[in-house]
Amino acid sequence: MFDTKVYEDKMAAALSHFEDELKKVRTGRAHPSMLDGIFVEVYGTQLPLNQAATITAPEPQMIQVTPFDPTNVEPIVSAIRGNQSLGFNPSDDGRIVRVPVPQLTEERRREIVKQLGQKVEDCRIALRNIRGDGLKDAKQAKNDKKLSEDDYKRIEKDLDKSISEFQSRIEEITKAKEKEILTI
Repeated sequence: MFDTKVYEDKMAAALSHFEDELKKVRTGRAHPSMLDGIFVEVYGTQLPLNQAATITAPEPQMIQVTPFDPTNVEPIVSAIRGNQSLGFNPSDDGRIVRVPVPQLTEERRREIVKQLGQKVEDCRIALRNIRGDGLKDAKQAKNDKKLSEDDYKRIEKDLDKSISEFQSRIEEITKAKEKEILTI
C-alpha cells in the first residue's frame, strides 16, 4: 500500500529546516540563535559555538558569549569575527566575549528581506520536489499494478492538499519574519 505520510513527513522536515534557517536571519534585535552557524576550534576539534560557551542576549543590541573554559576566548572571538555573513566585531575582557549587534539601516533591512525571499523560494522548491517524488513513486506503483487509477488520483489529491497547507504555513511564517525585520 502506498503511504503519503512518508512524503508529508519529508515536507514537515523541509518546513522545519526553513524555520531553522529563518532563526539565523538578522532582525533588529540581538538573539542567541544568530550565532548558531558558527564553529570554534577548541582542543583540536571543531565544535558548534553553543557547545563551547553559553550564549545569551542580555540587551536588545548585545550578545554575550561566556566560554566554559576561559582559554577558549580567543578562538571564539576569531570564529565570530571570521563569519563574514554576520559582520560582527566582537570584543572580550579575557573571560566574556561581547558581540554588539548594530542597528540595521533601512537599506540593510531591504537586503535581508530579499535574502528571506530566496530562502522562501528554496523551501518551496524542496516541497515541490518532494511532491514530485511522491507522484513519481505513485505512478510507478500504478504501472506495476500495485495501485488502481482511483488510488493514484486520491494520492495525487492528498499530496496537492498537503503542499497547499505547507505553502500557506510558509506564507504565515514569512509575513511574520518580514514584519519583524522591517520593524525598527
